[in-house]
Amino acid sequence: MTSLVIGATGNVGRQVAVQLAGRGLPVRALARRPEKADLPSGIEVVPGDLSDLDSLRAALRGVDSVFLMWPLISGDPAEAIADTVAAGARRLVLLSSAAARGDSHDAISQVHRAVEEAIERTSLEWTFLQPHGFATNTLGWASQIREDGVVRGAYGSVYSTLIHEADMAAVAVTALTSEGHAGAKYDLTGAAALTQVEQVRVIGEVIGRETRWEEVPREVARELLLRRIPAKYADAMLDAFARLAGREPDRPTTTVEDVTGVPARTFAQWVADHAAEFAPAER
Repeated sequence: MTSLVIGATGNVGRQVAVQLAGRGLPVRALARRPEKADLPSGIEVVPGDLSDLDSLRAALRGVDSVFLMWPLISGDPAEAIADTVAAGARRLVLLSSAAARGDSHDAISQVHRAVEEAIERTSLEWTFLQPHGFATNTLGWASQIREDGVVRGAYGSVYSTLIHEADMAAVAVTALTSEGHAGAKYDLTGAAALTQVEQVRVIGEVIGRETRWEEVPREVARELLLRRIPAKYADAMLDAFARLAGREPDRPTTTVEDVTGVPARTFAQWVADHAAEFAPAER
């Protein structure tokens, strides 16, 4: 049966589409601009947008399962979108966040929790992926590393258990294509907890360049984040780092291996897969 991937041009969604296609399964990808999706041949790309429910209904024809990466900055449309998916498909895997697990009321937690709750109210066989931190977030440092090898940020001592997008996708593909995952909320992490300082060091070791972390005041770090993300998300991220400062690292989960049979990749493996994005341009 065909799987619809919503968010197939993103880091995780692309991996989901590619891994499904690699198993010889029919895949349909929803894209605002199909001509720019740049997905492998064999993946059907259809035009559509979550803000256009008619386009979503059209994309759902003949679909059994759906992967959803929530691309909107608000959870307000979640109920209408969840109901539309439920009317056209049986199974849904949502890329959510570990932020939805706690009782925090910051902007990031509120959006993910609203989407999860809307899906829970439907008849869908749903599975939620709740990663703690994306390794791809460190690509936000790439320009600084390419420039002089110095990453400037706040709360360098805070630990994260960063996960490779291919591992999140592998869990998603398993849940999309096999039984036994309905109602699961998968707590996903990478292989080990590393501080931000250690993450920068690992990047340097893998790409063969001296790199280091430079601690800066929160307001300076906020200005750097605002170049990439909206203010309310920058503030939520920094607030989370402030709460975690000085805390011992959480123990990495074994969920990736439990679900897929393969251990989670290390952060060093992720860097090796993305080394070109950190390398200085040739002069």
